[in-house]
Amino acid sequence: MDTQERIRSQVTSNPVVLYMKGTPDAPMCGFSAAAVQMLEAIGVEEVATVNVLDDPEIRQGIKDFSSWPTIPQLYVKGEFVGGADIMREMYQSGELAKLLGK
Repeated sequence: MDTQERIRSQVTSNPVVLYMKGTPDAPMCGFSAAAVQMLEAIGVEEVATVNVLDDPEIRQGIKDFSSWPTIPQLYVKGEFVGGADIMREMYQSGELAKLLGK
């Protein structure tokens, strides 16, 4: 399975996927930490996370997959939602909670 197929499988087989630097317990950048905090703040418990620092192919592949240059990246029900800035805007407006059924 090539990298794009692996990513497609990850985003379609999990309702919520966050590609991030590090892990939810030990984020390795402020943007990834903020993304995790926003999801936790609205009560999202089931999040599949992918640490892009563990796999250089995924780190570049996710940028190609979404045509989005930065990480973290959030996917909900197979659809790309956005990075940390878009998540923050959606969080503040209540859209993120609504999208995630919270």
